[in-house]
Amino acid sequence: MSRSRVVGWSGALLVATLLGGVLVGCGASGAQQEAARVFLDAWARGDLRAAAAATDAPGEAAMVLDRVDRSLGLAGGELATADVREENGLTTVTYTASWRLDGVVEPWRYDGRVAVAPSTNGDWRVRWQPQDVHPQLGPGGTFLRRRTLPPRAAILDASGQALVAPTPVVTVGIVPGRTPDVAALAGRLAAVLGIRAEDIVSDARTSTPDAFVPVITLRRPDYDAVADRVRDLPGTAFRERLQLLGPTSTFGQPLLGRVGTPDAEELRDVGPGFTADDEVGTSGLQAALNEPLAGRAETTIELTDPGTGPTTLARFPGGPGQPVTTTLDLRTQQAAETALAGVAPVAAIVALRPSTGAVLAVANSAAAPFDVALGGRYSPGSTFKIVTAAAALGAGTLRPDSPVGCPATTAVGGRVIPNADDFALGTVPFTDAFARSCNTTFAELAGRLPDGALDDAAVRFGIGAGWQLPVEAFDGSFTPGADPTARAANAFGQGTTLVSPLSEALMAAAVVRGTTPTPTLVPDRPTGVARAPAPLPDGVAAALAPMMRAVVTTGTATELAAVPGGPVAGKTGTAEHGQGDPPPAHSWFTGYQGDVAFTVFVTDGQTGGTPADPIAARFLTALAG
Repeated sequence: MSRSRVVGWSGALLVATLLGGVLVGCGASGAQQEAARVFLDAWARGDLRAAAAATDAPGEAAMVLDRVDRSLGLAGGELATADVREENGLTTVTYTASWRLDGVVEPWRYDGRVAVAPSTNGDWRVRWQPQDVHPQLGPGGTFLRRRTLPPRAAILDASGQALVAPTPVVTVGIVPGRTPDVAALAGRLAAVLGIRAEDIVSDARTSTPDAFVPVITLRRPDYDAVADRVRDLPGTAFRERLQLLGPTSTFGQPLLGRVGTPDAEELRDVGPGFTADDEVGTSGLQAALNEPLAGRAETTIELTDPGTGPTTLARFPGGPGQPVTTTLDLRTQQAAETALAGVAPVAAIVALRPSTGAVLAVANSAAAPFDVALGGRYSPGSTFKIVTAAAALGAGTLRPDSPVGCPATTAVGGRVIPNADDFALGTVPFTDAFARSCNTTFAELAGRLPDGALDDAAVRFGIGAGWQLPVEAFDGSFTPGADPTARAANAFGQGTTLVSPLSEALMAAAVVRGTTPTPTLVPDRPTGVARAPAPLPDGVAAALAPMMRAVVTTGTATELAAVPGGPVAGKTGTAEHGQGDPPPAHSWFTGYQGDVAFTVFVTDGQTGGTPADPIAARFLTALAG
């Protein structure tokens, strides 16, 4: 949807500095040029009264400059004097102007001139005339700057389906001057809309009495549900429009991001060509891809003269926004959203294609305070046993059928390490210890691994690879253990290692592919990588695959054994953190089904009764539906 408006001059022109000064002479000097310089210098720095005082008609000059100030809108630039000429008995000083316009990339350039004449005391001053501002500005003429914004383009999934669409919304706001008690109004709105009254009051205090102060933007059905309770409150105001949104408020968020009027920092981030009144991407992919999605506004500078009518002085062509195709798959994204619907804790799902690294879905629960799926930093718990098992298999320390002990507890360096609920299996094949997630087996295994083997395996699984996606993402971190106790903790995922759901999904993908794929979100923007992971050693992925399948068939994730869509393989994880008896614990499941690798993560899910496994089952069931 396009918008057109007329913008007034801001009045805060920046001083132009060329070669150490605001004005630079080009072959002329002396009192005449100095008189012109004083006028142009003051005008350039926004001191319109000083500029008017540098003329022989300060009152008339101030009136015209003020009118131009209100009607045009320049954001600074460069003024440079050229030479002094004698024309028709007048001494003129020519100058070149190159103004930056708010919201326009290219500068507005034109050549101008000012006439100068000696005053009664012999000083040279600008002989005022409207043409001093622009050679075509006559008495009574006015400038207009018109700006038309093109429709914003859509973010698409890999097949070209729109992930967001124009959606009717209503912005609820207040006009402070229309209510006798802003605080009381804010309290009533807060009670109905579930927002903070103090935020409304704070915004109102920094606004003018007649300003529209936005409070909240609601989808039309959500607004209709509360309209009877807010519509008639004195001081409220409402604005209706279309906004690009997903099918639900949490769909693809925060990855897809928001569109709205930017604050000062957001306006700096989107770069030139946009104004504080524009709707731009303020977060997520909408911000990262704002330039192609938003297109370019068309701007014209017009001069309206009572005698000659309107004249276009400059036109800056615009261009429509261009859709951006992502690797996301609408069907997979919807399945992830379905799986997380109604999940109260902070939770996330990431799905990607092992064969290509294409990210298929990034979903966060409604409680997520940021993009946990891509940027979360959490202990991996027992999912890290995938890496430890790979280190042991790659070093030849163990085979899947090698007998290992799985006692209820073990002591390493003075620390007693238990299995969950102190279960014990005795001596079992390594596959069984992995499938049942024996902490004690993996703690003892740490002392049998060659030096650096676990470190090398972590790197091969992409931990610390330095992925550079269009939005912030955490690639994981691994710190080698400095002593036997720390090495043991690392081996069963309770050391200093940190991962994100994305980096966990890449671990599962590495087992499918034999090497960790580079994750991709936007095909036209290839992902940078600081440290490309080496492939897994020969035979390691082939050995790990049946071990991860055993987790589902006979181990800790049997809830996934009967899901539709084909065999599932993976690893569960319980990541303890903080204090308590027992301490709180996050819940993980990372695995794959065919060419889809995925991770489900729930903060404190294990202690809070929301484990990851049933959410993973819902995801795969929805995906197969």
